Amino acid sequence: MTMTRRSGTVLTTLDHQLPPFIPQGAEMMTAKVELPPGDPGTPPHRHSGPVFGYMLEGEMIFELEGEPERVIRAGEAFWEPGGDVIHYQAANNLKDAWSRFVVVMAGVPGEPMLTLVDERELAARRDRRAPRPAQA
Repeated sequence: MTMTRRSGTVLTTLDHQLPPFIPQGAEMMTAKVELPPGDPGTPPHRHSGPVFGYMLEGEMIFELEGEPERVIRAGEAFWEPGGDVIHYQAANNLKDAWSRFVVVMAGVPGEPMLTLVDERELAARRDRRAPRPAQA
């Protein structure tokens, strides 16, 4: 949906979601993430609350637990529910250019916004990961 006001300001809705939960007394953080060419991004992790993002430049391989990986391109919005869901990938899909995105994270007060997942837990939950493109 795009709405134009008399002043010439244009508001374009990029994404509209009803997150499964917002932590009580949530802390909010806005961050810009910059991935060098071919960077694999943060290792598998989870967030204590939902994350909403917008791809500024480049392309990101995005993969959440239970969903196949997909490519998010500049100008596209994305989100993840946080909580117990593992975020497997946020990698730069470009080998010759930087990729940049902005995220707004809601987190549980006093807990890290991002927690890495160890190999033991990844192995225990491997049945929840969608098939990898090489496996399909």
